[in-house]
Amino acid sequence: MRTIDLLTVSEVADRSGFAPSALRFYEREGLIHATRTTGNQRRYERNVLRRLAFIRAARNVGLSLDEVAAALATLPDRRTPTRADWARLSRTWRTRLDDQIAALERLRDGLDSCIGCGCLSLKKCAMQNPGDLAAHRGRGAVYLPAPLRPPA
Repeated sequence: MRTIDLLTVSEVADRSGFAPSALRFYEREGLIHATRTTGNQRRYERNVLRRLAFIRAARNVGLSLDEVAAALATLPDRRTPTRADWARLSRTWRTRLDDQIAALERLRDGLDSCIGCGCLSLKKCAMQNPGDLAAHRGRGAVYLPAPLRPPA
């Protein structure tokens, strides 16, 4: 591999939109790979940009980093995802997206009466959660549909 094919941390950060600290984190997590110069500086192959685009898209869908890592682990030898890989992997996210869309539509349709607790009704709040009985269900808007709640 020629040095000209390698990018510095700042070049990858500029091109990908990820902060250098995120690149180092993703490298530690095994999501991307860098080589080192004799001066111990990171250098990335240009194809890391496609891998980072995959990570961003997967995260925007709502996948956790563990799920992203599992998806990337299905590729041989740290290979960059191809269009076929993307199609195969993204098919598994379709149900998740459909659930999130449906939950968002329900939230949108009831938003004018929502006060932020997640029950979606000012009238129901006193009946569904008198004395904050929902506190045992966890933090945040416990009445929000599950696809809209972050994992505990």
